[in-house]
Amino acid sequence: MTEILVLYYSHHGSTAKIAAQIARGINAVEGANARVRTVPPVSATTEKVADAVPDQGPPYACHADLQECAGLIIGSPTRFGNMAAALKYFLDGSAGAWASGHLEGKPAGLFTSTSSLHGGQETTLLTMALPLLHHGMLIVGVPYSEPALNTTRSGGTPYGATHVAYEQSDTELTADEAAIAQTLGRRVADIAVRLK
Repeated sequence: MTEILVLYYSHHGSTAKIAAQIARGINAVEGANARVRTVPPVSATTEKVADAVPDQGPPYACHADLQECAGLIIGSPTRFGNMAAALKYFLDGSAGAWASGHLEGKPAGLFTSTSSLHGGQETTLLTMALPLLHHGMLIVGVPYSEPALNTTRSGGTPYGATHVAYEQSDTELTADEAAIAQTLGRRVADIAVRLK
């Protein structure tokens, strides 16, 4: 089975909802399987260490997940046009995978959530692409042959899957956002299966 790692950080749940739709797209590809992982939050408070296993949701990622995946799709809420510190912290610790070339030549995709339509979706996706390019990964986008890219009035870009949550509790994806996320998952999985 070709494993595609869906690695994300989610603060209020929107990014997690995109990850779930991406996993659906991956699992729809014959021979592919989604491995969904999250990362723990980072905090300026250094007295308390996060539990080794989250209370709910997928397990925390470890660097072995990077070594074992045939493709990678990463996601984060937007923080001033960039990824959240929690995902950046995990990626900053991936020098071992970089030195060994574990991710070279593998397909990768990107996803994010913002609280406004022009809240930095595309810049966040592009800045998340930078460490993946350093790893030698092949960035996969969403082509305009996906009809939802032409009809969306919320999230979704050719750079990756996105969601607009105007309120913190607005975590439900629109039909277009879900379709774009599933397409991204299918595309990365299909390329990984063919490359394998």
